[in-house]
Amino acid sequence: MGLLASLLSGFASGETMAALRRARTAAIVYVLAALAALCGFGFLVGAAYIWTSARYGSQAASIGFGVGFLVIAGIVLLAHALMSGARVRREARRRKADMKAIGITAALAVLPTLLKGKGGLGVILGPAVALAAYAIYRENVKPDTDRPDIGEG
Repeated sequence: MGLLASLLSGFASGETMAALRRARTAAIVYVLAALAALCGFGFLVGAAYIWTSARYGSQAASIGFGVGFLVIAGIVLLAHALMSGARVRREARRRKADMKAIGITAALAVLPTLLKGKGGLGVILGPAVALAAYAIYRENVKPDTDRPDIGEG
């Protein structure tokens, strides 16, 4: 049995090394292709600048290209800010759901021990009544419309 395990682990590690070599080769190829694409894009921008400066003059071409790249930078930053805000909200919802699941799991794990203890049902009913009262309070309190940072979240 030991020989079989040794052969299987050798096969698995050999496959792993081969996969790592393929991934490294693919990464190198993609980096080289990206560098070539960036060089090509640079030459196209240069050619566009030369054509624009011949047609409208070098000062107008420089101003146009500068404004164009600033607009592109602004669009990229705006898109990043929008995506970042959505991601933060999504992660907050996920964290809240995870914490709720952990709380429920912990409560269910402790429940048999609490029921066997001296306090018995009173130990469980006290916090349950408090939570119900808090939920009723939160439901009946009117949200503060003067402060938009407080409220649903």
